[in-house]
Amino acid sequence: MKTSTAHILREYGPFPETDAVHGVTYDGKNVWFAVGDRLCAMDPASGEIQRSIRTPANAGTAFDGKHLYQIADGHIRKIDPDSGRVLATIPSPAGGEDSGLAWAEGFLWVGHYRARKIHQLDPETGKILRSITSERFVTGVTWVDGELWHGTWEGEASDLRRIDAQSGEVLARLEMPPGTGVSGLESDGGDRFFCGGGQSGMLRSVRRPARA
Repeated sequence: MKTSTAHILREYGPFPETDAVHGVTYDGKNVWFAVGDRLCAMDPASGEIQRSIRTPANAGTAFDGKHLYQIADGHIRKIDPDSGRVLATIPSPAGGEDSGLAWAEGFLWVGHYRARKIHQLDPETGKILRSITSERFVTGVTWVDGELWHGTWEGEASDLRRIDAQSGEVLARLEMPPGTGVSGLESDGGDRFFCGGGQSGMLRSVRRPARA
């Protein structure tokens, strides 16, 4: 396992009227992040909030190329990003302990925080198709180039981990600076991760390491 220090490229915020940043996703243009009672869309170039959608939003966020998905109150809501309308709702697997949320290859991937698991879900029914066990509390979850990454946060320690999607074995770790937690996590599909900063009310971009 390769361990290195996370390279923080940029910090955004803290944002007004934001007590905490929860889920994070990226639609190819804007970074969407959950702040409890709404989803906010931020331009990562300027750091400016472009718009927001009023919806319960206290855990993971995902984007499937067309729709947003948001966890809150034991449910995952499928949302039209243009109108803000909820199109469908499925049960979330952790019943209040859900954390990260990602979309990959036609499935939703949900972090189960204290159970230290990542569940693969049928996006139509919410049925758990399989589960991966982690060594630490799971926060954000993201897939990029066939790699499964997740955030961890226990006490004052937080990191980003690339894990084997079958065994859960940790393949690489990026250690965040002390006191810098990771709540949500999403890749931009390239060399950046976007990380929610929990109660700091901030977002951070972190360099994704090149594969050896």
